[in-house]
Amino acid sequence: MDIPGIEVRPLKTMTGHAEFNETFFTNVRVPVDQIVGQRGQGWFVANATLGHERGMLGDPDALENRLQALIGLMQQESIGEGRAIDNAVLRDRLVALQAEVTAMKCNGMRILSNSLKGEPGGMAKLIVKLQSCEVAHQISALAIDAMGEMGILYHRSPRERDGGAWQWNYMFQLGLIIGGGTAQIQKNIIAERGLEMPREPKLARISDEAKGAAGMQTDRQGAA
Repeated sequence: MDIPGIEVRPLKTMTGHAEFNETFFTNVRVPVDQIVGQRGQGWFVANATLGHERGMLGDPDALENRLQALIGLMQQESIGEGRAIDNAVLRDRLVALQAEVTAMKCNGMRILSNSLKGEPGGMAKLIVKLQSCEVAHQISALAIDAMGEMGILYHRSPRERDGGAWQWNYMFQLGLIIGGGTAQIQKNIIAERGLEMPREPKLARISDEAKGAAGMQTDRQGAA
């Protein structure tokens, strides 16, 4: 990163912190002894890195830790005259999330078992990033609702809970649904690679086919 020509500019997110960067390479020359892999294998390295990132974002243990923290919060916070966890609507949402987290833990065990056997992860591995990021965001959303009016406090308010961690996570995890491969892209990957559905038509190919069909129509009209 100290090579001349590399410039890193932090990007501030809606959390108020710079979580990501944009990086510029201006006439950068990388020494041969610092090349990862072989020349021409950059796309292979990039894909391996992205695959690791998707798996990291879907860590089921992290999900379970967040769920346990949520349960503790709901046992302490009050809504009306009772605890948040005793509210039927909030408790139903909590139980549904608990089931989702348990399912992701079992799915993680399946992936680990396949890895130990030297088998591909298949569909089990493809759903991790999509499902885990969605569930993590829903956990933070429920925490904010369980705090009632305190849930809207942020940025060092004297009455905010847990240092504003739940509000920060709510916004950060919303970004993760987009980052590391958007939810829409993940659904396409699941459909095409996991369910073996037809690939989405390419616009350029459709355009060429349309031009060809228009040309044939013109030829027929000329012949007539």
